[in-house]
Amino acid sequence: MATQTNQKIIERIFEEGFNQNKPGVWDELIAPTYVNHSFPTPTPGSAGFKMVVGMFQAAFPDLRITLEDSFAAGDRVATRGYFSGTHQGEFNGVPATGKTIKVAYIDIWRLENGQGVENWVQMDMIGLLQQLGVMPAPQAG
Repeated sequence: MATQTNQKIIERIFEEGFNQNKPGVWDELIAPTYVNHSFPTPTPGSAGFKMVVGMFQAAFPDLRITLEDSFAAGDRVATRGYFSGTHQGEFNGVPATGKTIKVAYIDIWRLENGQGVENWVQMDMIGLLQQLGVMPAPQAG
């Protein structure tokens, strides 16, 4: 039962926090000691999570997360999906392009006591930069 509960918690982080624009859910579901190992911030917990999310939401204000798969085992939950949006603000030094993007990702969460405490994220950053037009796509041989 705890495994299914953990899976629902992570799904809420994405659906309610991102897609329904209810960032208060992150204060409930992300532990004060939370660490994102892929996008480190100077602040732990939901404040650090919001810093990372804020970077993406400032650049892609219509950002939407689509979960394609969600798997849980014990205290771990893995999701696979993509985020999409329109590049309307600066992102990592790239000024707004107005381009629509769709970026695949896979992540793993570790939970304790009903809250996310650790997170590892792999996303297609090269694909994102190619979609923004700042990195060339590979040429067919």
